[in-house]
Amino acid sequence: QVQLVESGGGLVQAGGSLRLSCAASGRTFSSYAMGWFRQAPGKERELVAAIAWSGGSTYYADSVKGRFTISRDNAKNTVYLQMNSLKPEDTAVYYCNANPPSPQAWGQGTQVTVSS
Repeated sequence: QVQLVESGGGLVQAGGSLRLSCAASGRTFSSYAMGWFRQAPGKERELVAAIAWSGGSTYYADSVKGRFTISRDNAKNTVYLQMNSLKPEDTAVYYCNANPPSPQAWGQGTQVTVSS
């Protein structure tokens, strides 16, 4: 069972940047494709970005393409999300999980708030 802890969120002005980290426990981390998901108030949780187990391929939602970059370091059991040119509509709680997600692996997430 993989356990996931997200960090790096905060309050930032529009146009600013944040780097989220997701630390995973468990020896099988490197075997999983991973994703960053977000959930804004009153909205469904959505997949924002994903990365293959090898890091060789990535996916981005249209809303973040060109602004966000997902990466991973399997030696550190960590997945990152670099977020640039942030917009108020990026405000949400951000979670990492396997992709497709494991229902048992959702962590607490990290809050990202972008002010206009």
